[in-house]
Amino acid sequence: MTRLLTIAVATTTAALLLTGCGGGDSGSKGNDKIAGAGTEKSASASPTASAAAGRPKISFPSDASNVFEDQKTGDAAKDAVLADNALGVNSIDEAIFEGKTNTKALGFYNTGRALSSAITYVQGYLDKSDTWAGTTRFFDHRVTLSGRNGAYVTYCSDESKSFLKDRKTGKAQHTPTTADSYVLYHAKLAKNADGVWQTTDVVSNRGDKACQP
Repeated sequence: MTRLLTIAVATTTAALLLTGCGGGDSGSKGNDKIAGAGTEKSASASPTASAAAGRPKISFPSDASNVFEDQKTGDAAKDAVLADNALGVNSIDEAIFEGKTNTKALGFYNTGRALSSAITYVQGYLDKSDTWAGTTRFFDHRVTLSGRNGAYVTYCSDESKSFLKDRKTGKAQHTPTTADSYVLYHAKLAKNADGVWQTTDVVSNRGDKACQP
């Protein structure tokens, strides 16, 4: 699938850009996809949020899912970063599914430039009455910690099995797989006072060679 938009924020750091997919510490929409109104929702989107107080529950329609690979590194701090990064990705897709940009999860897991970019991204789908269906795979996660409260994550997405879908008609666009079905993401995260790793900045590159099969 080729999505309508790619999450991108103007600024990042040199350390973030020097990290790439394809190896290193193992650990997803960025999200250029879209999902359907009127579909039955599953109990929650994978991965499951931890039991920390105040964490919002994230739900997906039954015909859409995100699959995150490389989520266990053996390092508790890195695993926590990866878990919240994945939930941040899911929160953006949930906003698309819900058809609104003010969902609780979106502002819970994203802040600063990342939140502004996510709102613009979601609104782009809503303006076109689009959503998505299928499965998006996130892989080749690499985590770099920066002090106690900072982290960078790079990862790839495979959108070859997820498709744009018209929100009104429910018709999916089963487009062929191309190089643009794969996206490289660089995310910057910061741990807030409640211990949540929020995404603060994201840069993506659709069709990046580092993510091609």
